[in-house]
Amino acid sequence: MDEGGVRPRSNLEKLTHYVAGKRPAQVAGHEGRVAIKLASNETPFPPHEAVLLSVQRAASELNRYPDITSRAVTEAIARRYGLEPAQVTVNTGSVALIHNLIDAVAGSGDEVVYAWPSFNAYVRAVTIAGAISVQVPLTDHRHDLKAMATAITERTKVVIVCNPNNPTSTVVGGDELESFLDAIDSRVLVVLDEAYREFVTDPRARDGISLMAGRENVAILRTFSKAFGLAGLRLGFCATSPALTDVLRRLVYPFAVSSVAQAAAITCLDKAVEQDLMARVDFVIQERSRVEGGLRGLGYEVPHSETNFVWVPVSDAAEFAQELEAAGVIVRPMGSGVRITIGTSEENDALISAVRELTSRHAPNTTTLGEPTGGSST
Repeated sequence: MDEGGVRPRSNLEKLTHYVAGKRPAQVAGHEGRVAIKLASNETPFPPHEAVLLSVQRAASELNRYPDITSRAVTEAIARRYGLEPAQVTVNTGSVALIHNLIDAVAGSGDEVVYAWPSFNAYVRAVTIAGAISVQVPLTDHRHDLKAMATAITERTKVVIVCNPNNPTSTVVGGDELESFLDAIDSRVLVVLDEAYREFVTDPRARDGISLMAGRENVAILRTFSKAFGLAGLRLGFCATSPALTDVLRRLVYPFAVSSVAQAAAITCLDKAVEQDLMARVDFVIQERSRVEGGLRGLGYEVPHSETNFVWVPVSDAAEFAQELEAAGVIVRPMGSGVRITIGTSEENDALISAVRELTSRHAPNTTTLGEPTGGSST
C-alpha cells in the first residue's frame, strides 16, 4: 500500500515559504515604545483622503463581485501612461504579474535569466513554473547587462531587469538599457520590473514604457503599493503588446482585483491626487539623501539609491538587524547586507541614532555583494 499520500511536484520541494518583513507587533519596542518598521518599503504616509473616500464608497457594494475586466482602472492607467487599454493588464500587485508573465512563456526546462541578488519573488515564480533560474551576479551593486546578455541561450524564454534593483537600490541608465534591449532576440521576453520608478531621479535612467515602442517582446511592471501607498490593497499593472496582454488577462484569476483596489487606484491617478502623492515622493527622496549621508558619515559604503530604501552592505547582516531591533528599529537583513526603508523624519532620526550607537560598539563591517537570504525581498 502506498503510504506516501499526495505528492507535490518535485520542483516544489525547494520552494520556501514567502517571508515578509517583521511587523512592529513581532518586535519588542525600545523602552516601551512601539518599534519602527523600516523593513518592507512601504510609504510612511497614511492613505490620501480622497483615496479613503473612494474606498468607503466602493466598500458599500462589497456584496457584489468586482468588475472582472477591471475596465475602468485599466482605461485610467492607459490614459495616464499614454498606452492603449489593450496593452494593460492589472492584477493583485506586480508580484502576481511576474508569475503570469513567466507562466505565459516559460515551462519545464526553460531558462529565466535575472540578476542576483534581486527580487526574491523571481525565484519563486520560476520554481513554480518548473523553469530554471539563471542568476547573473551584480557588479558594484548594479545589473551587469553584458553578462546577462551573454547568459542567454536557446533555452532562455525570459530575462528580467529589476530597475531600480531590489534590494540594492541601484538603476541602469537608459542608453545602456536600450542597447541591451536591441541585443536581445525578439523571441525572448524582457521584463522591466519598475516597482520603484517614481523614486528615480537619475536623468540617465529611462522610463521603461518609453522603450516599448517597436519592441513587442518587452513588458513593463508597475505597482500602486509603493509611491501610491496602496500596499494593503494589492494592485499592479503590466504594459506590453496587445497579443501578450490577451494571454496575461486569461491567466489572471477571475475577480482577482477587488472593487476597493480598483476604485483606490483610479483615485490615485486623478491629477490633483497624484500631484499630492508625488509631493510625498519628493519628501522621501529628500530624506533618502539625508539617510544616505548619515550612514556614510558613520563609515558605511552605501550605494546611491534610486528607490524608497537604502542598501547597507555588511557581512553580519542578521546581527546588524538584531541590534537595530533591540533599539526598536526593524530593518531587513538579506545575507550580504541590510535593506532599510525611508520613513518619516522622526523615524529616520531614530534609525541614524541607533546605527550611531551600534557603530560606537562595533566598527562598520562592510562586505562585497553576496546572495541575500531570508525569503522574499518585499
